[in-house]
Amino acid sequence: MIDKRVASTADAVEGVRDGDTVMIGGFGRAGQPVELIDALIEQGASELTIVNNNAGNGDHGLAALLDRGRVRKIICSFPRQSDSWVFDRLYRAGELELELVPQGNLAERIRAAGAGIGGFYTPTGVGTTLAEGKETREFDGRTHALELPIHADFALVSAYRADRWGNLVYRETARNFGPIMCTAARTTVVQVDAVVELGDLDPEAVVTPGLFVDRVVETGERRWLRDGAFVGGVDLAGSPLVPDEPSDEEDAA
Repeated sequence: MIDKRVASTADAVEGVRDGDTVMIGGFGRAGQPVELIDALIEQGASELTIVNNNAGNGDHGLAALLDRGRVRKIICSFPRQSDSWVFDRLYRAGELELELVPQGNLAERIRAAGAGIGGFYTPTGVGTTLAEGKETREFDGRTHALELPIHADFALVSAYRADRWGNLVYRETARNFGPIMCTAARTTVVQVDAVVELGDLDPEAVVTPGLFVDRVVETGERRWLRDGAFVGGVDLAGSPLVPDEPSDEEDAA
């Protein structure tokens, strides 16, 4: 019987080793698998290479992993939003290596890894330091640079719902990099709000087939959400957004 469920987030991240490359889904906070990141912090692996669109927000999630000194290198497209002070401090101190990749190139390099593509040519970045040292070719009179796929040892992804086979559906923009990261890692670990029975997911709505998923852990509704509304985590200034206490009626429900 195929059953990819694991009992805890600690079980979900078992096997991540020092020096591994770990893809982490999310576009800023949207779709960031915070509970899996917290478990990775507790697990203790270090010298990691992290692949993510951003470089952490505030002091939570990916930023907390950076702050613990567990990351040697980060590959991302947007490291300098207003609340990336952890990344900024570490990078300026020379304690963190950065590989800056234009966002479209980042997505395509991840997708290429999952699709078995050995490389692709793109004009994005040509004429800048990002293309220095890369092989180039002319297509239709325009210079293109060769980009190579990004493979990972693990992918940590957040989805909305899954069944025990690992079929996934996502919630709106929280989908972002999750589907392509699931295909590009040797081991794909997914946290979901809920695991549902086989047949409860509309096959036409499944975005990531279970073929690409190795472990599923049910974490409940993400802690900054209540009924889909953003009520927790931190705001852009880093101040905590604490969920309202549930009423007696909500407790009863």
